[in-house]
Amino acid sequence: MKQIEKSLNGPTMGRRSFLGSAAALGVGAGLAAPAIVTRAMASEPSVIALRDQDLKFIATEETYTTDELITLNAINKEHVEYLKETGLAELGPGRVGAMDEAGLNVQILSAHTPGVQNMPINEGIDLAYRLNKMIADGPMAVYPQRFQAYATLPVQDPEASADELERAVREDGFVGAMTNGFIGDKFLDHPDFAPLLARAEALGVPIYLHPGFPPEKVFDIYYRTTREGYDQEFQNYIFSGSGYGWHQEVLTQCLRLILTGVFDRHPKLQMIIGHMGEGLPFYYERIVGDMSESTEGSLDKPLGQYFSDNFWYTTSAFFQDELLHLLLRYISVDRVMFGTDYPFADMKQGADWFRAVDLPREDKEKIAFRNAEKLFGIKA
Repeated sequence: MKQIEKSLNGPTMGRRSFLGSAAALGVGAGLAAPAIVTRAMASEPSVIALRDQDLKFIATEETYTTDELITLNAINKEHVEYLKETGLAELGPGRVGAMDEAGLNVQILSAHTPGVQNMPINEGIDLAYRLNKMIADGPMAVYPQRFQAYATLPVQDPEASADELERAVREDGFVGAMTNGFIGDKFLDHPDFAPLLARAEALGVPIYLHPGFPPEKVFDIYYRTTREGYDQEFQNYIFSGSGYGWHQEVLTQCLRLILTGVFDRHPKLQMIIGHMGEGLPFYYERIVGDMSESTEGSLDKPLGQYFSDNFWYTTSAFFQDELLHLLLRYISVDRVMFGTDYPFADMKQGADWFRAVDLPREDKEKIAFRNAEKLFGIKA
C-alpha cells in the first residue's frame, strides 16, 4: 500500500474530508461501510425476532489494529483519525459487549490490512511476532472462550513466515494465518512461498486470503483515473480496493494457486476467502466451463474440484440472501462459514441477517459455527 500512500498523503482529497468521502463513496470492507443487506431483511424486520435466536456464532473475519499498525498503514491524517474511531483497537470489554449484544460467541481476530507485508524484512519479522504475542497474551488469555486469531506473518520472508506460523500455532494456539494480497509483485503461487504453504499444510491450519492493495504498476494500469478539475486520488484508492479491485484480485490469486499446481503439490492445503466468495459464485460456470478442458492435461483433478476440496468461504460484509444462495448453488454448505468483517461491517446486523435467512436449521448451524469448529478445532 505504501506506493499508493505516497500520492495520498497530504491535502490530496480537495474539499472533502476522509470521512465525508468515505460516506459519499460507500467505502467497503477495507475502510468503512455498512454491509450489503438483503431487501427482505430491510422490509420485514419482524422476521428477525422470530427465527433462530438461540443460534451460536463463530465469526471468522474480525479485524483489529494497534497505534503502530495505524501509523504504518493509514493513508493520511484523516484515515488515522477514522481508524482510531472505529473500535479496531478495542480488544477488551467494549468489543466483548458488542459481541454479546450481537449474540456472537467467538471472534477470530486478524490484523488490519496489509498487516506487516510492506515493511522491510527484519522490521516485519519483529512486528509480526509482537502483534501475535500481544493477541495471545491479551484478548486470547483474558477472554479464552471468546477470541481466537490468525497469525500475522512477515510473508516478504517465506522461511521466517513459516517459522512464525508454526510458533504461533504450537505455542499460542493460533488457528491459521492471514495474508493480504500481493507480496511485493508476487502472489502465493510463486515458488518463493513454497516453504510457507508446506508448513501450513503440515500443521493442518488454513491460510485466509484477504485482499490487499496492488503494486504501483498494477495500480497505474488498472485503477489510476483522471478527470479535469477533480482530484480523484481517493476515488482511485477505493476503486483499487474495497470498491472493486480487491475482489477481482483474490479470485485471480485463487485461480493462480489452482493453475500453477499448488494444490497438486500440497493436496491437504486449505485456503479461506471472504466476502461471499469474492465474485466466484457469479463467475463459477464461466470459469469451470471455459477452463476445464484446457487444464485437463496439467492438473490432477478437474478444475472445479479444487474449489470444493481446498477452499472455504465466509459471508463477511456481504449480508445478502441472494448471494448466499448463489454461493450454495456451487459450493457445499459444509464449506461456508459466518463472518462479519467487524468493525467495517456491523456484527449485530450480520448476525440478525443470518438468523433470518431461509435455510434448514442444520445448514444454518453449519455455517454459523459447526464448520468453523471442524476446520479450526475450536468450540463455539
